[in-house]
Amino acid sequence: MQYKMFLIKYAEIGTKGKNRYVFEEAMCKRMRNRLKPYGEFEVRREYGRIYVEAFSDYDFDDVIKVLKQIFGIVGICPVMVVEDTSYDNISKAVIEYIDNEYKNKNFTFKCHARRNDKTYPKSSMELNADLGADLLNKFPELSVDVHNPEVVIDVEVRNAAYIYSKVIPGPGGLPVGTNGKAMALLSGGIDSPVAAYMIAKRGVELEAVYFNAPPYTSERAKQKVIDLAKLVSQYSGVLKLHIVNFTDIQLCIYDNCPHDELTIIMKRYMYKVAQELAMKEDCQCIITGESIGQVSSQTTQSLLVIDSAIDKIPVFRPCIGMDKQEIIDISEMIGTYETSILPYEDCCTIFVDKHPVTRPKLEQILESEKALTGKIEELYNKAMESVEVVYCR
Repeated sequence: MQYKMFLIKYAEIGTKGKNRYVFEEAMCKRMRNRLKPYGEFEVRREYGRIYVEAFSDYDFDDVIKVLKQIFGIVGICPVMVVEDTSYDNISKAVIEYIDNEYKNKNFTFKCHARRNDKTYPKSSMELNADLGADLLNKFPELSVDVHNPEVVIDVEVRNAAYIYSKVIPGPGGLPVGTNGKAMALLSGGIDSPVAAYMIAKRGVELEAVYFNAPPYTSERAKQKVIDLAKLVSQYSGVLKLHIVNFTDIQLCIYDNCPHDELTIIMKRYMYKVAQELAMKEDCQCIITGESIGQVSSQTTQSLLVIDSAIDKIPVFRPCIGMDKQEIIDISEMIGTYETSILPYEDCCTIFVDKHPVTRPKLEQILESEKALTGKIEELYNKAMESVEVVYCR
């Protein structure tokens, strides 16, 4: 059956009161933009519902894949539409729908009818009883279970009748762009794309920064991050990726600071760069993929020292309480895992000491950073002036 309409269900958006329309329209706009390459569609809000109506042929699987990547959607219901709402037409359509949709009729069901027009000649209860009886007469192998049915047949009678029984899960969350903007630190690893995905799911628009270290990292490592940004952009929308050449800053730190503190001091400078870019791009926070205890620079003591490098915007860590397998599970779900495990090292892994400090003291780190004074400022400014921007979609 080539469905001409989808009913879009949401959950959290329904709690937004008088502002609900803002979230609804943001989600509708995202759907319109994403569906353009796949056919002619109209996305509209109507009577507390959101409908996607097709006016051309389309590939069902492609459209469902797109809708499953749009935050705010919790359910996608392929709908059979009946223009003539007389009872006989609705009954025939429900029978046709069940016959086409379920080849094996050995299941329990109940009808769940609702009428928007209270002048309709049958009440909701009457519709439930009569449609159930018609289905049992047509398909004797069916049986009714009003308490725990295997299939719920929804029938909404409005200006037309809408029939559906299947709900394809969506990603949930809130529409991107309804909760500000963030600058995500994106590496080639597993964690940072997951963190970016998770914060976008809360309605936050994303930009990202990647720290490149040629010639110690290859062009393939850079392309790997661009590919990850493209995968994340399927959910977040077009992602503006800032590529910072970080080699000279890293070498300066390597030549002048204790090697067991390299990772901590390097990350402090990454945060400084990220904060400057974030403020320039009107972002309200920084996003990173750290999880407590995963590596030496992600102990609570290390994170405290790293965070102290900036003071104008907060750092959010969506993965902070997750173990590695939980993060991997999400990366597999969103399609970034296979790219993340490609063997191209990023700048965070090149200059790591064999025995890095795990409980750094801020006073000691500040003392070590004094050796950089007069040497690193010019390198930092040069890195900021040469930032490369790639739009990933």
